[in-house]
Parts: sequence; C-alpha cells; structure tokens
Amino acid sequence: MIELELSEEQRQLQRTARKFADEVMSPVAQEHDEQHKFPREIIEKGWELGLLNMTIPERFGGIELSCVSQVIVAEECSAGCVGMATSMIANDLALLPILIGATEEQKKKFVQPFTEKMRYTSFGLTEPNAGSDVAGMTTTIRSDGDDYVINGAKMWITNGSHAEQFSLFGKTDPAAGHKGITCVVVPGDAKGITRGKPERKMGQNASDTIGLTFEDVRVPKANRIGAEGEGFKIAMQTLDASRPLTAAFALGVARKAMEHAIAYSQERKAFKQPIANFQAIQFMIAEMAMKLQGARLLTYQAAALVDKKEERSSLISAYAKAMAADVAMEITTNAVQVFGGYGYSKEYPVEKLMRDAKLIQIYEGTSQIQRMVIARQIYGGANPSGGLV
Repeated sequence: MIELELSEEQRQLQRTARKFADEVMSPVAQEHDEQHKFPREIIEKGWELGLLNMTIPERFGGIELSCVSQVIVAEECSAGCVGMATSMIANDLALLPILIGATEEQKKKFVQPFTEKMRYTSFGLTEPNAGSDVAGMTTTIRSDGDDYVINGAKMWITNGSHAEQFSLFGKTDPAAGHKGITCVVVPGDAKGITRGKPERKMGQNASDTIGLTFEDVRVPKANRIGAEGEGFKIAMQTLDASRPLTAAFALGVARKAMEHAIAYSQERKAFKQPIANFQAIQFMIAEMAMKLQGARLLTYQAAALVDKKEERSSLISAYAKAMAADVAMEITTNAVQVFGGYGYSKEYPVEKLMRDAKLIQIYEGTSQIQRMVIARQIYGGANPSGGLV
C-alpha cells in the first residue's frame, strides 16, 4: 500500500520548521542576500531546535530523522531562505560519507561532537576542473608511513570558511581513475590548508562558498573512511541519499514563489480588475501548482526509497533532483512574469527566488548529469517506473 499522508509527528516537525522559516529566516533573508552575510546566529537557532545534523544516529546523541522527515525540514527552511537552508543542511551532506563508510569508533570520533555544540563541517568533492567528472579529480592522498599527505584544491565548498572538519575525497592511486579515489576526514586546523575568499554568486548569497587549497596536509591513516579506492562508491551513495534534500530545496523555493504570485495576482489590478481574473494568469498559476505537486510527490518517493535502503533510490533520486530543480526554475521565472516590471525589482521577493533557484540546477549534480544517470540506469536494465508499474 502506498502511504501519502504525513504522520502527526511529521506534521509537528513541519509546523516547527515552517514557524522557524517564517519568523526567523524570512524577515532577514533579503538583508543576508544583499550583504552576502553568513547567517551564523540563525543557524545556531536552527541547531537548538534540532533542524541541523538530522542524519546523526540516536546512539551518538542525534535525532536520526528519516530521509522523508529531513525532506520536510529542507522544504520548509528553503521556503524561508534557500541560501540559509543550504548552509544549515551542509553538515548532513558532510557527515553522510562518515555514516556510510566509517567504523563505529570513527563515527563516535568524527560525528558525535556535532551533537555536543554547534560546529560546521564541509563536503570536499568538487575541484576547479573536476565537477561533474568526479573521476577527473587531481587532489592526491599519498601514503607516508602512518599518515597520508594531501595536495590539491577543492572548489565550491559550502561553509568552507567556518568548517572545523572536512570529508575530503582525493586519489590514493591517480592512475586508477574512479577506482583510485579515497575518502579521508581532515581537521579544519590541519597545517597546510588555505581557505579562499567567499565566492560572489548570482544567488544563495547567505550561503558561504569558498575554494580550498591543500599543500602537504598531513592526516593520520586512521582518518580514512572505508578502504583505499572506495571513495567513489561512498561519494555516490552520499549523493543518492542527499539528492532528495536538494530536490526539497527546489520545492521550498518554488512554493514560496507560487505563493507570492498568487497573492500578487489577487492584489494587482489591470483593466479595472485583479489580474487573477485573466485566464492567462490562471493558467500560469495552475501550471505552477500542478508541476510543484508532481515534483513533491517524486521527491517524497525518492526519500522513502532511501529510508528503505533500496538500490532503485539512485534512479528515483535523480528523477526527483532533476525534475524539482527544473520546475523551481520555471516557477520562479513565471512568478517574475506575473509580477511584471515589479518582479524584476529587488524591492519585491520573486527576483531573489529566481536567482536562488538557478543554483539548484547546478550543484550536487547538474540537471544534465541527472539525465545521464537516469539514461544509464534505464539502458542498464532499470525499471523506468521505479517499480510502480
């Protein structure tokens, strides 16, 4: 039986996250966007409410929310400000490789501290010349006795300016392609790390994004997650589990844009009547609602499959991420159109949402990469329906 209702516990979580988004995030979202201001105080308040580090198991002091429940939080917070939400949920992305591939002792050492006080950690996979082509990374992790020595550069690192720990991917065997990639945990205060200046971006300006350089950075081999060469598999499993959350970011942005468009169309008058009376506007709103709900259902399906630990979650997660990101871009663009000239003005909220939406089509696997993932799985024999037909 397919269950399409949230539990009462999930409804309460949704109310908590929505209240936080409406009362704490939204009132200062414009300010943080315009000033490219990192929302440290807001993130700390979110941590106190249990809206961060949602993947940490209870045995390590975490709340261990299901992926479906995490999606609920991600949608609500991104409706408040997706730049802030990206910074809030970056910890979960960075902790996932450890939770997927580490020993119990490593999990206690590298994960449990994040339940004890507010800390930041970052996921280090993308490089200046290796984004979608993960196997093309050039960062090296060279063996030297009981240590590894790391050299290379990473790019687009969320919360990189503030991270006390990095889940870093590099090559222990540069000649082996993706089979030579290994994951290690790097302390943020390790000697040889240089943090770049925050990137000046089109949107999601409340999110801190920097480049990192590693020059003879030494870490103990005990910090390796999984075996040498298992890094690519760990990274892909991480992204499969995190893509529903990225899709949920798109849902929150799209929903907020649609809500603004509906409200404005009922207030704005043309030809002596609200523009909501015109079929052209009604069809735009109907299209927004229809596509948003379709993307939401697909996102929840992907999250449910992650919770069940089913292999087909990889396919459905790619469906969800690609569809939700594209729908968000379409809805925010059309919301600007509903507002007309005012939609193009920074005095109104929809232009920010449009700028914010664009990044969701790019990070954590572009919309084109998602289509490659989908096509390869289908041609590889995967059921395109995800098992529903």
